[in-house]
Amino acid sequence: MKCDLQLPHLVINFTVMTKLQKYRNIGISAHIDSGKTTLTERILFYSGRIHNMKEVRGGDGGATMDSMDLEREKGITIASAATTVWWKDYQVNVIDTPGHVDFTVEVERSLRVLDGAVLVLCAVGGVQSQSLTVDRQMKRYQVPRIAFINKMDRTGADPDNVINQIREKLKVTPLPMQIPMGAEVDFQGVIDLVEMRAAFFDGEKGEIVRYEEIPDEYKEKADEARHHLLEELSLFSDDLMEKLLEEAEISVEEIRKVVRMATLNQSITPVFMGTAFKNKGVQELLDAVVNYLPSPLDRDISAIDNGAKVEDGESQPRVTLTPDKDLPLVTMAFKTVMEQFGQLTYFRVYQGEVKKGDSYINARTGQKTRFGRLVRMHADSREDVDYAGPGDILSVVGVDCASGDTFTSGDVNYSLENIFVAEPVIRLSIEPAQRDGADRLAKALERFRREDPTFHVMSDEETGQTIIAGMGQLHLEVYTERIKREYKCECIVGEPRVAYRECPTKTVEFNFKHKKQTGGSGQFAHVVGKLEPMTEDEVSEAPYEFVNSISQGRIPKEYIQPVNAGFQRALVKGPLAECEVVGVRAYLEDGSYHDVDSSEKAFETCGFNCMRESLLKAKMALQEPIMQLEIEVPEEFQGPATGHLATKRGVITNTEVKQGTSIILAEVPLATMFDYANELRSMTQGKGSFSMEFAKYKQVPTNLQPEIIERRRKEKEERLAMA
Repeated sequence: MKCDLQLPHLVINFTVMTKLQKYRNIGISAHIDSGKTTLTERILFYSGRIHNMKEVRGGDGGATMDSMDLEREKGITIASAATTVWWKDYQVNVIDTPGHVDFTVEVERSLRVLDGAVLVLCAVGGVQSQSLTVDRQMKRYQVPRIAFINKMDRTGADPDNVINQIREKLKVTPLPMQIPMGAEVDFQGVIDLVEMRAAFFDGEKGEIVRYEEIPDEYKEKADEARHHLLEELSLFSDDLMEKLLEEAEISVEEIRKVVRMATLNQSITPVFMGTAFKNKGVQELLDAVVNYLPSPLDRDISAIDNGAKVEDGESQPRVTLTPDKDLPLVTMAFKTVMEQFGQLTYFRVYQGEVKKGDSYINARTGQKTRFGRLVRMHADSREDVDYAGPGDILSVVGVDCASGDTFTSGDVNYSLENIFVAEPVIRLSIEPAQRDGADRLAKALERFRREDPTFHVMSDEETGQTIIAGMGQLHLEVYTERIKREYKCECIVGEPRVAYRECPTKTVEFNFKHKKQTGGSGQFAHVVGKLEPMTEDEVSEAPYEFVNSISQGRIPKEYIQPVNAGFQRALVKGPLAECEVVGVRAYLEDGSYHDVDSSEKAFETCGFNCMRESLLKAKMALQEPIMQLEIEVPEEFQGPATGHLATKRGVITNTEVKQGTSIILAEVPLATMFDYANELRSMTQGKGSFSMEFAKYKQVPTNLQPEIIERRRKEKEERLAMA
């Protein structure tokens, strides 16, 4: 019998498939000061991309990927940077991301378009607060990862403890692929448990990898570790389990195949170790990147089909994208940078091909845009290219778009799921010190607002003040410093203010009429329904929900949306302290209209006034941002540090002591944390450090609410007086 099997177009031609199998798009992510940028510098050096290694805090101009002056001065990464390296015939696109939580959107949008990631963990600090955030981001976008335990040369290095923390705190299965030879100052190299050999890193810069037989003192430990490795892997392969039971020989290729499969399924997290600063273990990590992390062919990426017809209430269907250059183009702009001669837009191609000089459709705006110049980035330098295919991460110069926009060839109407953006939790006023700086300040704020979705710019209607909002004090400090340096604009900055929110605590029914007669046609609108408070989980999904329960045409369909728009307009300023209102579910159940006097404007005004009146009856409460705080202090200062947190309404969630250092985890209101860095330093003789990230919003204690409302009222009066 002859079987004529027609293969679908999903089968990519062999040459393209082979090329894409050699692509790796990876991000380097971690908690602050875990050594991400140092590791990236070594990756660039060993792959031949650069010929001289520099240090993050060295006097040699700073690391290659930290191209901004502020990054080199502060010794931190502020903006993610992209580069391309080649390792053993593999093209590896690398994005180095910031570790500080204030710049978490840089990690977020990078992971949105990457295929795999390297989670860097400090051998002493282990899984820290920002490690947990990065882990959540990787899981949100289902990005497979490998872990690299860095700083094995540091005093107190304990890889076994870090591996346990990966299991307990990240809730993933760590699989050690190596064991260390020595630790701290005695760290010599690693033992590869797959090939069962010792790796030493010789030469002035660790560029020579020397493989030897496993030293006698490590043989027993290596045998135990390999047996554990094979036992774990046998859970994912019947063939491997069979060979293990029969004590048959298991080849290196078989082990790697199962490790790769389990990593891509996110069933395991392979763990490697080394010290980037002392040039040990980086080449082995690069081998792991090409062996175990996915190529563009290994990821299932779907897009929303905007062109498909759906019934009312149904969501648009999704279609799976195929990394084939012959299919219609689908690419995502994930980062924008405003430059002197136009906008630089980073994009990732998922399907089809981008060619220099061709025009493409922005799925959000429907406008056609010409891609005049394509460049491949290496930190802040660039090289021109003529086209980009599936899997490529490149940049285009001079295209006006926003982060998260999808571009297509026009043959399809697809859009990719947007990037998750956290809401800012801190705000302050800003104005130019000199009147002639107003234009420069406006240009700077517009640029940063477009580049960074977590940086918000707004105007106080009553005082005329410009307000900027961001993820933390450092976030806003960096932008004010950049305004001063890059735009030569000295600024007067107000005191940081917490972004409080207001929420209803009881259900309120409404029956509201809006009538206005001023000669000629008047205005008439009538709405009936109720407001009810939403739960914390519901608010995290969407802070406001509108439920249309109108039946039998009691209000014409064209007036429903204006009512909703009026409701939302009233939520901008709440009745307590003029803060944003969240946690409102509004039901529109009934109403009436007038054939002549009713209009969209009348119903919007009715919705606005109805919501304002209803909120006054809804027993409103203030909510404040709560921060997840991680403090590291010498053990003798643990008592004063925890006692001090109690004065700040802090709730301690965990404490542990590791080798004389006390690690305290707590949840603390942001309002009490201004100037905490100075307080902690003076309390611990300069030996304490902390990191902080937004955790959640929580209701303000009842006894403190009147005080906050009164303070906000006085601040408003002062601003009005100054205006």
